[in-house]
Amino acid sequence: MAFRRRNKSYPFFSQEFLIQNHADIVFAVLRWQKVTLYHYGWKDCATILFYFFIAIILHAVVQEYLLDKVNRRLHLSKSKNTKFNESGQLCVFHLVSSVWSFYILITEGYLLHPSTLWENYPHVHLRFQVKFFYLTQLAYWLHALPELYFQKVRKEEISRQLQYICLYLLHISAAYLLNLSRVGLVLLFLQYVSELGFHIARLLYFTDENHQKMFDLWAVSFVFTRMSTLTLMFLAVGFGLARSEYQGLDLEMGNFNTVLIRMTVLLLVCLTQSWLLWKFIRFQLRRWREFRHEQAVRKKSAAKQPLRPLKRDSLGHHENGVLKAENGASPRTKKLKSP
Repeated sequence: MAFRRRNKSYPFFSQEFLIQNHADIVFAVLRWQKVTLYHYGWKDCATILFYFFIAIILHAVVQEYLLDKVNRRLHLSKSKNTKFNESGQLCVFHLVSSVWSFYILITEGYLLHPSTLWENYPHVHLRFQVKFFYLTQLAYWLHALPELYFQKVRKEEISRQLQYICLYLLHISAAYLLNLSRVGLVLLFLQYVSELGFHIARLLYFTDENHQKMFDLWAVSFVFTRMSTLTLMFLAVGFGLARSEYQGLDLEMGNFNTVLIRMTVLLLVCLTQSWLLWKFIRFQLRRWREFRHEQAVRKKSAAKQPLRPLKRDSLGHHENGVLKAENGASPRTKKLKSP
């Protein structure tokens, strides 16, 4: 007796059911697994010191195997060579930091849920990737101080570079110590993307001076970054933290949500953004004046260019293909002597 195999569909053992249940199980495991959180302390100094030396080594590797090889081909002057090295180093750093910060913003969900930037303040406990990001940022900008001596930067450039190095250290330290790590992460992402565009534009300008359109794109991104930074700070610190339930100064809980601290943070950010905008306006005006001056010089040189005189022979000049003498008569032809 032959038995036929019946094709029955069992919904509890179908492929779609197993896949869906497997995804639910994985999500539940990830949700209930133990997540290690961190907070800042004095031991962070040892970690920053370690990555301080790592940053110096990476700086030397980029300089030796990438920037020096390009400099030999371009044959730049000493001043342009210093700026090219600065932009090359910062271009690599801003690229890595902007991609890294964007990845953290996506995985932590700060972009999809902007209210998490100020809700449940203070944000004392940090995940490993957030804490590691801040420590490496502090280590990099601290390593930039001795690099001014190692790179033999000109005295005229030292003050300018010290200004933005100290500003980065001040703002990153304030965001980390005041438990404003979420807001600081978004602001650093915006700042690094804007600075990345500037240094790419400057590198292209050093390779070929005709590449100036990138500066126009950077100008748009610069103004957008300044406006976005001010808007986000007033939204998060000025309104979000002002409506928080936890008000007052509590060092043990890491709560710095007071009116004085909020106003100080807002004032610091506003002054910094205003100073950057002022420098940007001066840079654009100087660039516009140089462009107008170059156009004026070209027009004057074109107007003063003399007309080329007609070449005349010693005996006369050519007219309608015939050699004429000075009095209008045709010169006599010379007889050739027989040898």
